[in-house]
Amino acid sequence: MSNLHDFQSVIRWLYNLRNKGSKLGLKRMERFALLANNPEKEFPSIHVAGTNGKGSVCAMIESLYRTNGYKVGLFTSPHLLRINERIQINRVPISDNDLASQVSYLAALASNHFTKATFPSFFEFMTLAAFRYFSEASVDIAVIETGLGGRLDATNIIHPKLSIITSIGRDHTDILGDSLASIAYEKAGIIKNNTPILISKIPQEAESAVQNKAKNETAPIFKATDIIRTGALPKTNLEGSYQRLNAQLALSAIKLLENEFPIRSHESLGKIAWMGRWQKLKLGSKQIILDATHNEEACLQLEENLKNLILEKKQKPIIFTGIVGIDRARVILPLLCRYAKSLYLVSPQQPRACSINELQKLIPSISKIKYFPTSVETVFYKSNCLIGNEEDTILVTGSIYLIAEVLTHIEGISKDPVGQDLI
Repeated sequence: MSNLHDFQSVIRWLYNLRNKGSKLGLKRMERFALLANNPEKEFPSIHVAGTNGKGSVCAMIESLYRTNGYKVGLFTSPHLLRINERIQINRVPISDNDLASQVSYLAALASNHFTKATFPSFFEFMTLAAFRYFSEASVDIAVIETGLGGRLDATNIIHPKLSIITSIGRDHTDILGDSLASIAYEKAGIIKNNTPILISKIPQEAESAVQNKAKNETAPIFKATDIIRTGALPKTNLEGSYQRLNAQLALSAIKLLENEFPIRSHESLGKIAWMGRWQKLKLGSKQIILDATHNEEACLQLEENLKNLILEKKQKPIIFTGIVGIDRARVILPLLCRYAKSLYLVSPQQPRACSINELQKLIPSISKIKYFPTSVETVFYKSNCLIGNEEDTILVTGSIYLIAEVLTHIEGISKDPVGQDLI
């Protein structure tokens, strides 16, 4: 398209496309990929779905292969600061020029073959741009994270070497269903005929749904607990026992594919870079922890880390929170009230964000917590944190979009346009 002449015009066009919403279903994506000569067929891949942990597992698998000499593509979502983060090779985000080139090509292709009503979505464009980029770069293997669910997700046109389900919990219930079985059914949609599926510890109700799908597809199913039998869970620099379960899953994936993709060292598990996952920073003398906790299952993980933090510091942290979605807030707010020294409430710059008033109403009536309505700009100013004393730990938690806002203020950088959405 003639008007997509540089990166900024491409960004504006993509975000305008995003504002039209997501479009679940595979037929349009399959047609789009066919028009682009099916780049997803040109490289081997690993496909990762799950309620929580899929980003961390993707980062671990990518690191294990990259540090052992492979050229590795990585496709994840959403991004924190820049859209380029979604598409990486050897942990280097796609350049502005390469992304603009990919999107311009695909936009022209789509304009010639789709009507306004059937036009591909933002996420479909990003997915196919990633597949073309990986194909043209001749990656040795690509690690692909689903955007939402699995069965109808745009990434599900791939035929991977291995499918992985990290966890099953209640999230996006308006789209995926409100039972663990229905959510598992959607996640298990990534299982392909005769392709191995690897799972972590998941609830029995969910596991039964995954087992049924695997049986129907004659797909061999493996449990990480059966592959890595060393007793103690593998260690990683990412904090929490759940991250050690993720490491177990990543190592299990590597082991299942070792004949085709052998590796020598597992050392990189101790050096995983994954922003916003109990990420520790120093602002002056204050410790800041950034942790994206956005659903019921993630709350259990957050609680474990909070207990350990309080044990270590001998005091509760100050918690700064903003949440997207009232159902999530109903679960997260009571937990935060139990472990916070004081609570600062904000409304992230996101259309579905809870207002401060909504958050206040969800604070349990029996709670004696002191809470303060505020904003990111008020608390994080010119790389300083203006709440708490020198000995305090400040935990920023809730929506990943809040984490992004805080990081932009801490780092003093600009991020891509506001309006990140689910996928």
